[in-house]
Amino acid sequence: MNHPTFNRREAMLSLGALACLPLAAGAAQPGATPGNSIYQLHAALTDQDGHPFELELLRGTPVLVSMFYSSCQMVCPMVFETIHSTLKALPADERSEMKVVMISFDPARDSVAVLKKTAGVRNCDAQWTLARGDESTSRKIAAALNIQYRRLSDGEFNHSTIITLLDREGRIASRTGKLGTVDTALVKAVHEVHAVKG
Repeated sequence: MNHPTFNRREAMLSLGALACLPLAAGAAQPGATPGNSIYQLHAALTDQDGHPFELELLRGTPVLVSMFYSSCQMVCPMVFETIHSTLKALPADERSEMKVVMISFDPARDSVAVLKKTAGVRNCDAQWTLARGDESTSRKIAAALNIQYRRLSDGEFNHSTIITLLDREGRIASRTGKLGTVDTALVKAVHEVHAVKG
């Protein structure tokens, strides 16, 4: 899929620039959120059960995160399947600890009810959170994750397909754009993140 032109102004929104910082730069006092953590965004979201959801609630556990829109019939289903395959490739202890967050960049159509239905269709259990925010929040999170998207005239989206691994403090530990196969580099990064206990 073609990727939209990168908008540097959007990438600098809020804490979008944190995605470029090395993990070592995020050293923080115990209890403080590192400066290059995505959890610094404090983005207000709602999950597929209608509950308020803050990214920072995931602190302390590794997370696979990506963005999608429910009506996508092409690559978004592949993103879900790739994450499922990645989870299956992990040892049981790493798999059970991992959380998955999928954030919609189509809040106009992805209501809570639609997210709930999508979670069922895509076989997402309690390990998964599908979430939505307003347009500004979606843009802010996309910038932090370096995910680019734009709405097309037919209502569909042109978008990048990045799966990001966050460490226990919400820092970006690895990314992959591979779909339909397990990225061994991402699995290796999960092993490394899992080994570092909070």
